Amino acid sequence: MLWLLLLQVWVSCLWLGHSEVVPSFESSCPQFFFREIPPNEALEPQNPAWICQRFKNQYFFATLYDRKERIPVYSAYIYEPGPGKRPKGWLVEPQLMGPTYPKTMEKEWTLLKHYNVSLEKLSESQAILQDYKNLTGLNRGHLNPNGHHLDYSSRMATFTLTNIVPQNEKLNGGAWNNYEQGTMIRKTQGCNITYVIVGAVPGNNYIAKGRVNKPSYIWSSACCMVDNNHRKAWAVIAENDQNEVQLLTLGELEDTLTQLYGRGQVSLFDSECPRE
Repeated sequence: MLWLLLLQVWVSCLWLGHSEVVPSFESSCPQFFFREIPPNEALEPQNPAWICQRFKNQYFFATLYDRKERIPVYSAYIYEPGPGKRPKGWLVEPQLMGPTYPKTMEKEWTLLKHYNVSLEKLSESQAILQDYKNLTGLNRGHLNPNGHHLDYSSRMATFTLTNIVPQNEKLNGGAWNNYEQGTMIRKTQGCNITYVIVGAVPGNNYIAKGRVNKPSYIWSSACCMVDNNHRKAWAVIAENDQNEVQLLTLGELEDTLTQLYGRGQVSLFDSECPRE
């Protein structure tokens, strides 16, 4: 009887550890947030999904997904840049269709071929590759960029459509890229660990015949631990039709997002991250 009880406990722990679309980040993948505290409820959409982004049996980052608008609200990760090639191919999140589907991100054709999933069923739960074809002036913009990760698996994990928004083409390849690849390197000098949350504010326009929202703004925030007693923070925001990025304090970004989302005061990080 004892071994049976231990087996049941082990199986339950295994199940919890293998969750993908989860009840909360605190219970499943809190390690991607400073002090293990995610942003508050002021960012939550009407129909949210909490995703611990899993690839090759490992969690790489966390995404709050807006099922209705079919875009991420934000992705949270730890900044660990390294050399490496840009991966190819795109993944989707099977568990947005339901908990009986695979607990790790997969390619569309894998689900269609091996799990008897129709493209229609998949498209009801999230954005699909077809939604991002034949875009004009827009492309697939990572919230969590592959260049902020150390190895191939962590980079590949960012190539999921649940981490992508329709982003202004010039912004994505211009001022936003300069922030990701230049400003971040300068800002993180002296940091032992940097927690990052990148998000998108839903707009009034859509692609794919109204299926996928085109964000009005894209924003990024960071909280870095210099040592046990010192932290620094910064933030940026960009209109998604301009090739321009505005550098802000963390407090300024939270106040701006409070106005843009209109759901109460936004808090992105634990109070120990400086707001000024």
